[in-house]
Amino acid sequence: MDTTPAPRTFQESYERGTPPWVLDGPQPAVVDIAGEFTGTVLDVGCGAGEHTILLASRGVDVLGVDAAPAAVALARSRADAAGVAARFAVADVFDLGAAVDLPVDTVLDSAVLHVFSPADRERYAAALADAVRPGGTVHVLVLADAEHSSGPMMSEDEVRGSFAGPEWSPELLERSVYRARANAEDAARLGLSGAGLHDFPAWRARVRRVG
Repeated sequence: MDTTPAPRTFQESYERGTPPWVLDGPQPAVVDIAGEFTGTVLDVGCGAGEHTILLASRGVDVLGVDAAPAAVALARSRADAAGVAARFAVADVFDLGAAVDLPVDTVLDSAVLHVFSPADRERYAAALADAVRPGGTVHVLVLADAEHSSGPMMSEDEVRGSFAGPEWSPELLERSVYRARANAEDAARLGLSGAGLHDFPAWRARVRRVG
């Protein structure tokens, strides 16, 4: 994206109803790698808490953070309904240390990186470098640039370039899918079969913190 949306944009999305990225369960791509989240885990931009709840239910020491208070409130209510003792906090991803006990061992970024402008991606990568201890891992899932996709998208080069600094050692970048909810208008615009859940092209990356 050329411009990073204001944090208020996401708060308003929750206040209006259910945002398209809020599902009844975790992303399939995250479920597939759930066993890779070890040590202390930070779920950045946790939204409604699907992944924090998933990992906490498996005994992982995980904290979900989001800049939107409405998202954190929804995540807490969902965790309570599921009977899972999951932890959440409101936090600015560019200043994680203000709300989170750092450093952590593993970070999950599901659909956060792609909302930032190129300049803010650099700031974000620097914030993650401060948040993850050397040897730790960041897992990223973002929408890929494709003809039939919805929302902010990134090319392969943009994903690689986001973690090109000396603090990072890229280990994996592969095609994946990102599941989101499309309304009737979006489905018609994108040539989808109808409103509801759809899998969109995505990138899944794994990078190691070095130094």
